[in-house]
Amino acid sequence: MSLPPYALNQASFPEMYEHCLVGPLFLPWARVLIDRTAPARGESVLDVACGTGIVARTAKASVGSEGRVVGIDVSGPMLAMARSVAPAIDWREGNAGALPLGAGEQFDVVFCQQGLQFFPDKPAAARQFRRAVAPGGRLAVATWRPDAEIPMFKELRAIAERHLGPVVDLRHSFGETGPLEWLLAESGFREVRVDTLSDIARFDDGLVFARLNTMALAGMSATAKSMTDDERGRVVSAIVGDSGEVLADYADGSGIAFEVRTNVAIARG
Repeated sequence: MSLPPYALNQASFPEMYEHCLVGPLFLPWARVLIDRTAPARGESVLDVACGTGIVARTAKASVGSEGRVVGIDVSGPMLAMARSVAPAIDWREGNAGALPLGAGEQFDVVFCQQGLQFFPDKPAAARQFRRAVAPGGRLAVATWRPDAEIPMFKELRAIAERHLGPVVDLRHSFGETGPLEWLLAESGFREVRVDTLSDIARFDDGLVFARLNTMALAGMSATAKSMTDDERGRVVSAIVGDSGEVLADYADGSGIAFEVRTNVAIARG
């Protein structure tokens, strides 16, 4: 599902994220996390940093109506989008460093897809994961590999930096396997295993992807944060315009395709 071109300027970021990014970029990895943890019918699932909820929604299909699914995110607007898509799931606003769970509330499976790298206190978040996993339960965490291993992202960041100066892309800030494995083991998880996986992401409209990626980079740029909304909008449009030289290298029919690489960590409580 995607938004028609005329709707992009009117859509909120959560709407664009859900309709344009989730299917090509996040759903394939959600399926990998589900496959590797195998939630069973009737089990309970927690999705931390759930965004618009693709992991929670995918897990819901496995645990069925007998199961319990909770999604937690710090962003109210992203949760509003999640509720509009799947109102039956228990969506909660909260911080990964202090999960909004009831006394003794635990889950058979806890997921965190592409969220851990953004948390300012990763050890606190990992301890919260451990608190949330029931004895013998499973944890699945995915973090993008360094952008040096994903040339499309690195090349688009270089275009953005012509306009914004240096940008620290937090999406790739926890990309090595060693620190991730150590963090989970140190937090009390057992049987920790971290694999590096790759897949091809395909987008029907490269310019739509470039705009969303540029908006994400601008959100991590100190320079962009100091701009007015109008100034930021003009800079984003300029970056997207300049990104055509990169997009052409990844042309796939009328769209684009490129390799993405991620760590997938599986552990037991």
